[in-house]
Amino acid sequence: MGAPTGAPKGVTLSNKAVIAGLGATGRAIASSLLQRADVEIVGAVDQDPRVVGRDLGVLLGGAANGVVIVSDPADLPAADLAIVATVSDLHRVAGVLLPLLERSYNVLSICEELAYPWQSHPDLARRLDDTAKAHGVTVLGSGANPGILMDTLPLLLTALTQRVESVRIRRRTNMSRYGAILSKFGLGLTTEEFEKARSRGEVVGHYGFEQAIGALAAGLGWDLDSVDVGEVEPAVVTTSPRVGDHLRIEPGQISAVTHAARGVLNGEAVIDLEITFGFFEPTDEVTTGDDYRIVGEEQVIDLRSSAGFDSFLSTIAAAVNAAAAVVEARPGLLSMADLPARSVAAKGERRASQAPLGTTTSQN
Repeated sequence: MGAPTGAPKGVTLSNKAVIAGLGATGRAIASSLLQRADVEIVGAVDQDPRVVGRDLGVLLGGAANGVVIVSDPADLPAADLAIVATVSDLHRVAGVLLPLLERSYNVLSICEELAYPWQSHPDLARRLDDTAKAHGVTVLGSGANPGILMDTLPLLLTALTQRVESVRIRRRTNMSRYGAILSKFGLGLTTEEFEKARSRGEVVGHYGFEQAIGALAAGLGWDLDSVDVGEVEPAVVTTSPRVGDHLRIEPGQISAVTHAARGVLNGEAVIDLEITFGFFEPTDEVTTGDDYRIVGEEQVIDLRSSAGFDSFLSTIAAAVNAAAAVVEARPGLLSMADLPARSVAAKGERRASQAPLGTTTSQN
């Protein structure tokens, strides 16, 4: 199939894709893919009855594109790639991933626990790997936390020293663009409501610490004693309203939480990860920015982003940039670190000029 009008010279529309999950993140991924010349969305599925039967292009705030949203993944058309943007729990996502693999879709999912599940979910990881290989396709967990920002980037930094003694990462992540995912952090609750919700198992914090630490340890050749994940804790209670795309936080409610995990080797914490998630203001005691410190045998490598890496935008970019790479990758269960860096690098020249970047999408 030839490139659409406005596509860069030499770029062909060769990969057909379907998308499963049209929450805030799924819609943003779909909107970005509509700008690409190397991927064509041919199907979409979501269980929300408010969107089932609607045209995807219209849902995203643009012109109709003939892609009608269905409620059952079994009704999706054949395609080269399925992008799954649903929940963080791998056991729940597996019920969607496995049937897609059995239909010979290459699958990319933003599920955090899929990023590196070999140690945290060994039996399920093996089943996903075996199923993908049996059908000659690839399954990949993309994203930022874990993924590019929590394991791939730190691993690249370790190449600057011959022996790593420890890895320390501190991230402050703006959550104001997210939707349903906010409930698992307890944002918008009072401290009393937070404690009650946590005791009921409704506030779980970040999914993906085990996977990020597992990927880092595997890359460094470390056989860890344990991975210790702490409890999510309130970090900021706001005194003024804070408004996100899908949530308004009122005075007296929690506007930021902190969650941390450690990878322990020979009794010492050699991997130390901590993320603060929230709706931030300049007056907060929590400073913005992301900090990476690799303590090496020859030198200490420090990397700081004073503004911080936007997790929402990073998650979208990682998924969109990896889309074509997943189709071309070797069969089986892979992580982002398994893909060549040049295959997932930004490919701005592949935009098809079908929609302006940053178009605001409808949420109705």
